[in-house]
Amino acid sequence: MSLKLEQLYKSFLPVRSGEPVEVIRGLNLELNQGETAAIIGQSGSGKSTLLSLIAGLDRPDRGQVILNGQDLNLLGERKLSGYRAENLGIVFQQFHLLPHLSALENVALPLELLGKKQAKEQAEDLLSSVGLGDRLDHFPSHLSGGECQRVAIARALVVKPKLLLADEPTGNLDEHTGAILTELFFKLVAEHQSTLLLVTHNRSLAAQCAQTYQLKEGVLHVDMA
Repeated sequence: MSLKLEQLYKSFLPVRSGEPVEVIRGLNLELNQGETAAIIGQSGSGKSTLLSLIAGLDRPDRGQVILNGQDLNLLGERKLSGYRAENLGIVFQQFHLLPHLSALENVALPLELLGKKQAKEQAEDLLSSVGLGDRLDHFPSHLSGGECQRVAIARALVVKPKLLLADEPTGNLDEHTGAILTELFFKLVAEHQSTLLLVTHNRSLAAQCAQTYQLKEGVLHVDMA
């Protein structure tokens, strides 16, 4: 899936009175199908906001988010939700797992919503591949932060997304587990020919992408480090 961002702007009103804070300012980016890119930047620089705009979870003040030629701004909420379910995989920094569902049920849910057959079987296979084959029936409250992160990664990958957005996908993992999951993560991205955009503080993770950008003052710059 191709991704094109054209002159994106996004501002937020401060908690207390004052002028709007411009987080994304005239941002442009273009990725072709199967390409991988990482965005690094300081906390509060707008990295997570940018992913939310691309996913259609938030709307830009100005500019366009175009996926495979489709301008997301032109879609109503219902069509946007369906488009997101069929084409996007998202790894949230805070997991966003459903607390009343087991690990297996959380991962199978995206497939079930799309009416896919053998959803539980596919979910079980993917959870086993991320080292959670013995945690299938555990609820998020009974899993560690690292385990919840692995469930979140499995849930994002289970639909074989055309575009994968990842917010600190290894942020809650120890170094050893993070290395194993990173290898699997990029292996599955390559197998599915997914376009990948991730945000991270981890330069070694970012270096595994074909291109690295730095988000500074609301604008993307090619990272030269």
